Amino acid sequence: MESEHMSAFALYKTLQPELPPPAKKPCQRVQVEVKKKKKKVNGPAVAIVKNTRAKRRKIRNKLVKAANKEESKKTGPDETKHQKEESVTAESLDAVLTELTRVNNSKERASKLFQWLLKPVPAKYFFRETWEKKPVYVQRKNPDYYKGLFSTAEFDRILRKENVQYGVNLDITSYVNGKRETHNPPGRALPFTVWDFYDSGCSVRLLNPQAFSSTVWNVLSILQEKFGSMAGANVYLTPPGTQGFAPHYDDIEAFVIQLEGKKHWRVYSPRSEDEVLPVLSSPNFDQAEIGKPILDVVLEAGDLLFFPRGFIHQGNCLPDAHSLHITISSYQKNSWGHLLQKVIPAALEVAMEEDVEFRRGLPLNYLTYMGVQNSDKVDPRREIFLSRVEKLIKKLPNFAPVDAAIDQKAKEFFHDCLPPVLTPDELATSVQGAPARWENGKVKNVGVHITTQTKIKLLRAGCARLYGGDAVHLCYTIDNSRVYHKEEPKSIEIQTEHTDAVEFLIHSYPNFVTVGTLPCDSVQDKIALAELLFEKGIIHTSEPLQAPPAVQSE
Repeated sequence: MESEHMSAFALYKTLQPELPPPAKKPCQRVQVEVKKKKKKVNGPAVAIVKNTRAKRRKIRNKLVKAANKEESKKTGPDETKHQKEESVTAESLDAVLTELTRVNNSKERASKLFQWLLKPVPAKYFFRETWEKKPVYVQRKNPDYYKGLFSTAEFDRILRKENVQYGVNLDITSYVNGKRETHNPPGRALPFTVWDFYDSGCSVRLLNPQAFSSTVWNVLSILQEKFGSMAGANVYLTPPGTQGFAPHYDDIEAFVIQLEGKKHWRVYSPRSEDEVLPVLSSPNFDQAEIGKPILDVVLEAGDLLFFPRGFIHQGNCLPDAHSLHITISSYQKNSWGHLLQKVIPAALEVAMEEDVEFRRGLPLNYLTYMGVQNSDKVDPRREIFLSRVEKLIKKLPNFAPVDAAIDQKAKEFFHDCLPPVLTPDELATSVQGAPARWENGKVKNVGVHITTQTKIKLLRAGCARLYGGDAVHLCYTIDNSRVYHKEEPKSIEIQTEHTDAVEFLIHSYPNFVTVGTLPCDSVQDKIALAELLFEKGIIHTSEPLQAPPAVQSE
């Protein structure tokens, strides 16, 4: 994998295509499309490559359309549309997750789960009227609505069975007389000490419950495909009559789900335009700094509170009940500005390479009339200088490697992602359900049969993505850790002549396609690519694969 400290220009260069050798097919759609001056010396070669790519793209698109048309015949023309528009019918979380295992499109699965999370607020209305704009309070009067997501009993089990470390997985906090404190001792968090802190009036925060709870892991791994951004969570357990945290705002979109007891919440508008959708979380505030709340509610079990990043909030327990809630978060560092932080430096370096105007020297004496100390001077040279800067900035979009920057954002997201939780069908038809085993002192069912008739598809819509460089790589999320960034980013090298086939698979999702339809040069290439992707867990088959028949030895 590439170094995190690679320069923007080097990053851009690694994504540039090179003319392939004559015997090999050109790598498609991995190149960065940047407006460049055409070099006449390469004119004929470039034209040949472009024509070849156009033909390959046309063939690949026809294959994708044919695969989608074939799949639509099975479901009927209106069924897919109907499935996308309807929400899950189950009420309990366990039933919801069971129902979602029967949805064969992970994007649709994410939409359905998100709609259940917000119910009765329509998701389209939420994103149009509320997302990044204002808080929402959903009162359900149904304490069992989120039952099964997490509980205090589960918290206790985790403390007893798992290696929970103070400061890494768990925080002990308090907020008394306007002072916020953290009381983490070193080492492992064991029930004896944790419950003593709680009994003394301290709040307990579990920082990464998805690492210990399969249900939280499942929910977040589904929702991350809805957001296209990391979905994280913290669990907060607060004793009656206490408050664990000072007023503050966060740099994430927050969905507060009340699981047990109740909690009093106050939410405040951003104090100024500078604090609207902030890049970083705030320090702790005093009450005198935040004004009056725009929302003052008591969340009870089954209720939901959403507030965008930048909205100051604080929650305290009433004297008659403890509180357990989980905050699901997303959209951290996922703004236009964060994208442009990658685009603009790369655009500048490309511009300096390709346009002599960016390489011309600064005026000899520019320090005498430019800079803060000269900013109040009336000097025509300042106007000329600033006009030149403006002219160069206006040219930058011509050199902006936007697709390359987006690919870098995608690689970061793929590293952030949780691995998918496999449904029973996916388990049975993926490499994890392959029949190879040890039985009666012998290895049985080693190897599987993949033929041109085997039907395959990606395990998830967003589980794999192509990116280029000296070689073409496929990054994937299947082997990620449930602990944030515990594993290095995962990728495999793809032969250049196989990129069309991988793109075909990506764009065919959620439909199964036969291995024989993969746009590769030979049958051997089609099967070899399918076997590679199957062994890495990136694809699964429509039916469980059968092991080859046993060979009888004499």
